[in-house]
Amino acid sequence: MGQQANVLRPEQSPQHRFGYTLRELRKARHFSLRGLAEKAFMSHSKLQKWENGDRPPKERAEVELVDALLRAGGILVDQWERISPSVSAPTDVSVSAPHVSEGSIGLATAASQQAASDHEGIFVPARLQDGSVVFVTLDRRALLRGGVGISAAAALGVGTPAVAEADVLAKRPARSAAAYSDTPVEHLQRARRLLIDNDNLLGPRHAIKATLEHIQAIKDLRQDSQGVDRQSLMELQTQYAEFAAWLFQDLGDFDSAQFWLDRAFQWSHTVGDVDLTSYVMARKAQLAGETRDLVDVVDLAEAAQRMARPRSRLAAVARTYEAYGHALRGESTDSERAIDDVRNSLDRVSGDATPWGVWLNEQYVEVHRAHGLEALGKHAEAAEIFTSAIRALPQGYHRDRGVYLARAAVAHAGAGAPDEAAAVGSQALTVANDTGSGRIIRELVRLDQSLIPWQRQVEVAEFRATFDAVLAHES
Repeated sequence: MGQQANVLRPEQSPQHRFGYTLRELRKARHFSLRGLAEKAFMSHSKLQKWENGDRPPKERAEVELVDALLRAGGILVDQWERISPSVSAPTDVSVSAPHVSEGSIGLATAASQQAASDHEGIFVPARLQDGSVVFVTLDRRALLRGGVGISAAAALGVGTPAVAEADVLAKRPARSAAAYSDTPVEHLQRARRLLIDNDNLLGPRHAIKATLEHIQAIKDLRQDSQGVDRQSLMELQTQYAEFAAWLFQDLGDFDSAQFWLDRAFQWSHTVGDVDLTSYVMARKAQLAGETRDLVDVVDLAEAAQRMARPRSRLAAVARTYEAYGHALRGESTDSERAIDDVRNSLDRVSGDATPWGVWLNEQYVEVHRAHGLEALGKHAEAAEIFTSAIRALPQGYHRDRGVYLARAAVAHAGAGAPDEAAAVGSQALTVANDTGSGRIIRELVRLDQSLIPWQRQVEVAEFRATFDAVLAHES
């Protein structure tokens, strides 16, 4: 089977043609199978199955990363698209974008595998002719020529994690531990702390490239390290992967967020840090809640609690995400019980020595209670809690303020206060443009839809017109 795959015959399927091209490009670029697999963050057995035509790739992001690593110029992506008629090419805003309605929200996401390279495409929210909003890839050059949706592109424009990672790999210099005035781990720990702080102030788009660069720098340093140093670097690499997942989650690119959470979960097992693994599992539950995955959100949160130390802070963090999962499923009693359990545990877990989930406090729990109340239709109570949380936010939490503002606006609309909803929504829109937070934009899409019954009111009309102006539009 393997030897036959080395010869391309005209009658071979597109799947085998893809595998043949992949193998020839890999050899031409002097990559071993294992070497390329490591750079692409996948197992060598998966890559081997691709080459042999035994199993086609499922994720566009993975194909794009391998294509970029091999400097294939899109050849592999093009051949992958021919394997199955169900595989679609990157979507321009001028054509119908594939999307799935999300009930009353009418919001859908074009997955990260639809994105073009950072040089050719920009990941932006766009309004279709039917009024719904999707996240699509705009041609960067056409965008600049036409001047459509520039503010939205500026707010949300980044390439896929695959291409961003490939750009980093192509440009990285050799790494030496001796280059640092202190230890590499200490230097990269400080860098991560700064990136986290700047993320809330400036938004995810500014931190993604640096975060991916640091992941690769750590991998390079690990090649020449041993013992404790190698273990510390692996732990730091896991932490950076989790942070990369958060950045893509905030950007609204949930597929990429899942990709990096999966990497973090895998690497955390290599580290052997139970708290870190438990935290990443809890984050997977949080992401499931963000995507409104009614099947997995509670199961993942319960799994994180089983993994966490009993009565620990991380168990309380996972229980918080479980509460929102119950709310999404309409299970009001279970949601309130979970929130009460977390509130009652705050004093006990405050002294927990783990560095994970240190932000778990009364305000954080109240915000999640409000999020759950809004999902349960208790809009007025949710709006009141969000408003209190906004007042209590410290300076510098610009993005979080925008998220709370957007959710408060949705709650105000649900409570029948359209003027207040439009005013608060306009403030959230300013933060969305400042930070590029796709989470804020998604909440504002919900707000835009919920304000339709009052669209003739002046304040509502002004908000909807302003929001519409930052979106690209289907021609």
